[in-house]
Amino acid sequence: MTMLIAIKDIGNYVDQEVTVRGWVYDRTDKGRLQFILLRDGSGIVQGVAFKKEMAEDQFELASKLTQESSIIITGTVRVADQAKKSIPPGFEIGIKDLQVIQMTQDYPITPKEHGVEFLMDNRHLWVRSNRQWAILRIRATIIKAMRDWMDNNGFLLVDTPIITPAAGEETTTLFNIDYFGETAFLAQTGQLYNEANMGAFGKVYCFGPTFRAEKSKTRRHLIEFWMIEPEIAFCSLEELMDIEEALQVYIVEQVLAKHRTDLEIIERDISKLEKIASPFARISYDDAVARLQKLVAETDDPEQKELLAIEWGSDFGSPHETALAEMFDKPVFVYHYPSAVKAFYMQPVEGRPEVCRSVDLLAPEGYGEICGGSERISDYDTLLKKLEHDKLPVENYAWYLDLRKYGTVPHAGFGQGIERTVAWICGLPHVRETIPYARLLNRKYP
Repeated sequence: MTMLIAIKDIGNYVDQEVTVRGWVYDRTDKGRLQFILLRDGSGIVQGVAFKKEMAEDQFELASKLTQESSIIITGTVRVADQAKKSIPPGFEIGIKDLQVIQMTQDYPITPKEHGVEFLMDNRHLWVRSNRQWAILRIRATIIKAMRDWMDNNGFLLVDTPIITPAAGEETTTLFNIDYFGETAFLAQTGQLYNEANMGAFGKVYCFGPTFRAEKSKTRRHLIEFWMIEPEIAFCSLEELMDIEEALQVYIVEQVLAKHRTDLEIIERDISKLEKIASPFARISYDDAVARLQKLVAETDDPEQKELLAIEWGSDFGSPHETALAEMFDKPVFVYHYPSAVKAFYMQPVEGRPEVCRSVDLLAPEGYGEICGGSERISDYDTLLKKLEHDKLPVENYAWYLDLRKYGTVPHAGFGQGIERTVAWICGLPHVRETIPYARLLNRKYP
């Protein structure tokens, strides 16, 4: 009996007759032999149409198949070293029967080189290509690894709203919406609501889309992106760093265990990922600024001097984060940033109110911040003064202040952007390939 199978399982059916349904990824014409690469979403297999082994009309069909035509093939699975483009490699199907569902004409993305803008305009089709397929499979595993680690370490998934009455981060990057005649905003973070959830469950996380109206065209920024955000009661900044570190190590372990072939497809240097293990270095903002200033003093390159110039109190830009990360071959924590460059809810350092109990985790290889977190202000009066100092509408944060009136505790949390994490682990030059449909400053189509 012929079995209908997924290509990913083909190794279990050697010398058996199977049926596979999918789309033509490529075809090579060798006259009496047609080599057809067929993808079904789970993998890619080489089908071999041999004129002697097929009905004449079916072989004629095989010789005319076009890219992305949808077909069904039946044949015997066999081991074949030359099937190098198959995923998993080493197997092919000797085709006995071929059915064409649709013969595609003029598929726009051909094996020739295309510009990025053209590919982004055709993103709905570009996701079918081998490279994009591999990246998005790795993305799915990264998300699963994050959620599995949280679920297995006592965290509860609690959803937070996407429509909010107030800013969670900067007021300058809010998307305003008309909420039945009142102003509301798309959420920049789920964190504030997560703090309320933490008061009910102790250790929680939310996972979902977030929105920042940043007019940025850098390779690290998206307008709509996804974050996982844990929040933990009775947690110090040092304990928070332990959690972040364990999570990163687990994510990388899972990707290496499940996606060696995909990483090879995208030509990722796997040796760099194999170095990701505890412990990660931890340096203060003060130390980081001193290191950067030393670099500036020692370089003779005027462009580098200008890019890396920094005074205490300034936030780091991409060049600063890259230069710091290059000092290490694993992610590095930078903690205790100036309060003026961080969000209003971050706990001041005792004795140094100009500095807050915050931390960023910088990925190696120039990928910048992938996690940002802090201890939160747990005292009612301190938080109220910070809201007033930052000229935020106190009435919109009444519920958030309530959390400091009824059973307040020291607590901490962080947010980790999925797309920056995918870019780092996959070694991608831009975040636009890390999400199925990127929303960029000048792109909302398709």
